[in-house]
Amino acid sequence: MSSEVFHIIDPREFDRELLDELCEITDTARAVAKTREGAAMLRSLLADKRAMLYFTQVSTRTFLSFNNACHLLGIGTSEIRDPTISSEVKGESFDDSLRTFSSYVDVIIMRTPERGLAGRAAALMNQIPRRVPIINAGSGPDQHPTQALLDIYTLERSFAGRGGIDGKTIGMMGDLRRGRTVRSLCYLMKNYHDVRLVFISPPSLEMSNDIKKHLVQHKIAFSETGVLDSVLSSLDAIYVTRVQSEWDSEGESLKADLDDFSIGPNQMPKLNPEAIIMHPLPRGPEIDPSVDSDPRAMYWRQERNGMWMRAALLIKIFGVEDQLKS
Repeated sequence: MSSEVFHIIDPREFDRELLDELCEITDTARAVAKTREGAAMLRSLLADKRAMLYFTQVSTRTFLSFNNACHLLGIGTSEIRDPTISSEVKGESFDDSLRTFSSYVDVIIMRTPERGLAGRAAALMNQIPRRVPIINAGSGPDQHPTQALLDIYTLERSFAGRGGIDGKTIGMMGDLRRGRTVRSLCYLMKNYHDVRLVFISPPSLEMSNDIKKHLVQHKIAFSETGVLDSVLSSLDAIYVTRVQSEWDSEGESLKADLDDFSIGPNQMPKLNPEAIIMHPLPRGPEIDPSVDSDPRAMYWRQERNGMWMRAALLIKIFGVEDQLKS
């Protein structure tokens, strides 16, 4: 991380110390917000800051959680969710649009269908007089670092009485090749000890080689299978993903038979009683709604955790974490 401008672009930038600190800030913010006085204090923390939510790709949870995280901290928000209403339709360059935003706000939170655009925005910010942090809220099929942060927080809270994430076996199932959430979470696993990953998918949607290379480089154990039942009982967590049909180029979604890559009443008895089920949402048929009432289903808590972790991230970016504890 740059000590001058705290951008959030790539999950590989995070180390264990920072991950643990962000989880601690998240816990503290949640506890403080339980009282009226505490909630008012939170709203005063960053009341002098403004944020631009620049979301040119569709979003529900990421947008709403960032927007409400800002409100929790008193941050005023502006938004562009449709690029056709910005001056880019008049021919304004992306760089000029970003410089315009930086004139009015103190942080730019962006979600884009284009791979690498958040990194380009951060590089631009490092070159101009009024530099503001860039937060990557989803970059094409490539990275989703803040989703990975909330996933780490969900795992840590779920395993709080069992030694945390260290030593756990985590399954990732579904569209692994194009799922930016599982890609980003894989990158963070280098910060934990003796973690084992199990990739569960049809061959056409298996985890991409760049992630496997990263895991080998960092000596993170992983295996691959196309048979869920063969590994289900060994998992401490299973992270389920939907088919990323929006990235189809040659009808990949139609080629994959995902009937055997779902969680429902037939799979639940085979899952470890202490295991958890996660999903970045939105979901399709890969998790039956009947699973929602099972205490091992963590995806709705995971969703709420996103607002609090993103609030913690803003607290850290603006350096007011000590005020939160005082």
